[in-house]
Amino acid sequence: MSATAEAILENLRVVANERSIRAATPGLSEKVDALKAFQQRRFAHTYADLLATSRYGPAASFFLDELYGPSDFTRRDTQFARVVPGLVRLFPSEVVQTVSTLGELHALSERLDTIMATEMDIGRVTPRQYIAAWQRTDHSTERETQIRLTLDVAARLDHFTRKILLRNSLRLMRGPARAAGLAELQHFLECGFDTFRAMDGADEFISIVSLRERALASSLFSATEEAEKSGRNSTMESALEKLPNNAEHGDA
Repeated sequence: MSATAEAILENLRVVANERSIRAATPGLSEKVDALKAFQQRRFAHTYADLLATSRYGPAASFFLDELYGPSDFTRRDTQFARVVPGLVRLFPSEVVQTVSTLGELHALSERLDTIMATEMDIGRVTPRQYIAAWQRTDHSTERETQIRLTLDVAARLDHFTRKILLRNSLRLMRGPARAAGLAELQHFLECGFDTFRAMDGADEFISIVSLRERALASSLFSATEEAEKSGRNSTMESALEKLPNNAEHGDA
């Protein structure tokens, strides 16, 4: 088996282990679900302006649903683990590398979600609770890696749009991918390709996400200390206020 296939399988094992930990800990799965839902709302808040545009809205929605959503991918991942060798043989190497990066991001995000959720109470996640858990768990290096991997997935999808032959190859692989149990992955790749191609260049979109996610991470790590100094409540809204409105984006 190739090194890439082994890496994908290892990341799937990490995800499965996180799910086992949650299942064995009373209330932890529910807390992770609430955390994921909160993070999806946070993303929608941070990128409300992009979601409202015709040029960037579909790409922002793609990220919201595929990378930040609270969907349960247990069944997909279990099926996926059984066909990884077939994936490596079936898909072009560039696609396989993208899947490997996505798998690394998936594993890291699941691990961080478990760690965060252990610091939270059962029920709806509040902004103050979220910031407190973020700061208690720290993991600043892993947070930066999470952002980098997210941007890498976006950059790879954008790169695909410059290769029409690759898009045609993806279309031709629908039948074999479905037969191999890779229909959901096929959908992710095709949807990502078409969404990023419709942007007609994703450099600005990627730059906006990079700046805002890094600014938000920084503000979350410092939110409590600065709030205490100013006498303000430590809330997600106050942290978001610090995000620069840097992006000039047209409704193309």
